[in-house]
Amino acid sequence: MSDVGHTWAGTYTFTAPRIIEAGNVGEVQQVVADAAGAGGEVRALGTRHSFNGIADTTGTLITVIAIDPDPVIDEVAGTVTVGSGIRYGALAIWLEQHGWALHNMGSLPHISVGGAAATGTHGSGNALGVLSTAVRAIEYVAADGSLVTVQQGDPDFDGMVVGLGAYGIVVRTTLAIEPSFRMRQDVFGGLPWDAVLGDLEAVTGAAYSVSLFTDWLGDRVGLAVRKTRLDDEDDTTPAVSEEWDGATRLSGLSIFGRDDDENSTPGDGTPGPWNERLPHFRFDGTPSVGDEIQTEYFVDRRQGADALRAVRALGDRIAPHLHITELRTAAADELWLSGSYQRPTLAIHFTWKNEPDAVHALLPDIEAALAPFDARPHWGKVNTVDGATLARVHPRLADARGLFERLDPAGVFSNGYLEHRGVREAR
Repeated sequence: MSDVGHTWAGTYTFTAPRIIEAGNVGEVQQVVADAAGAGGEVRALGTRHSFNGIADTTGTLITVIAIDPDPVIDEVAGTVTVGSGIRYGALAIWLEQHGWALHNMGSLPHISVGGAAATGTHGSGNALGVLSTAVRAIEYVAADGSLVTVQQGDPDFDGMVVGLGAYGIVVRTTLAIEPSFRMRQDVFGGLPWDAVLGDLEAVTGAAYSVSLFTDWLGDRVGLAVRKTRLDDEDDTTPAVSEEWDGATRLSGLSIFGRDDDENSTPGDGTPGPWNERLPHFRFDGTPSVGDEIQTEYFVDRRQGADALRAVRALGDRIAPHLHITELRTAAADELWLSGSYQRPTLAIHFTWKNEPDAVHALLPDIEAALAPFDARPHWGKVNTVDGATLARVHPRLADARGLFERLDPAGVFSNGYLEHRGVREAR
């Protein structure tokens, strides 16, 4: 029996026989070289915020969380280079202290830079790329234990950023940064579905970042959160109306409209630093529900309204097993395995109750409803999409597989999860 433990939410238990918490990059190199010499497998483990077997292995799990992040800013290039195991919340605090910011953050600041980039994790904003689009360089331990750096503009770069841990252990990441800025969050209740479906682009583009929360029931979306960027030094901005497309501005202190919520960030319109407004949850708080299963699908935003209509038809079946659905957006990018590869994206996210049988019974029907829209599942979350479908919806999947096989011909960084989905060759 493995004692490696389970993922963050406790809904996937690792089968790997061993885990090593590396204290420095040299230790990572040695572990990989030893495993390769013995014909074994190695997989990187981040902050365990996945919900499937993507990070598992029959060999050794290695985490770089404990390695000194040693952030280094290049003010001329507008970048920061940092240990990939650092959590976004910790990096964001450090950057804010030094007058810098990231372009976006995920809803949870507790996730690692390396893990989020490797799986195409995102925040929200029509004009904002997924978190991986900020990557400018990667330093990784290759299959022979050597240390390799690739940079934006290199031939393989776009295939390696959202790399799923399939070619090496990323130990340092360089991210684009920009001068620090301030933001406000305003929460609205009762946004009509007719407004969302009538002009999805306008609703999701109403602020720097917009998130919609729904249970799929009734004729109104539950909550809508608008995150407005404040570029004036004195935090002045036009007053936010109390009404928006039939929704009413709520007065609760948190983004979930409650006054007693110590885990989420302020939603009462008070200005604050970017790192305390872009995430939904406080870095010093408990993220999300905890005991949950997550699923997410990316569709072309230009077909987003029709995709939402298709899922709404299943609302009565979805709602009893759901904590909440969040709808977010992202700009198109050129990263081969990104959910937003060459198309602007609507991300349809489900936070399920810990009811695996019910969830797995529902997923094929949700995926069938989204099939006409070439939905791409989030790599780190639960789904039943097979390799043939992934090859159809990810036009560069075969290219990515060829790249990973070239970089790691012995399959040191492969696993059954990747092989079953066509990301690596079957072994």
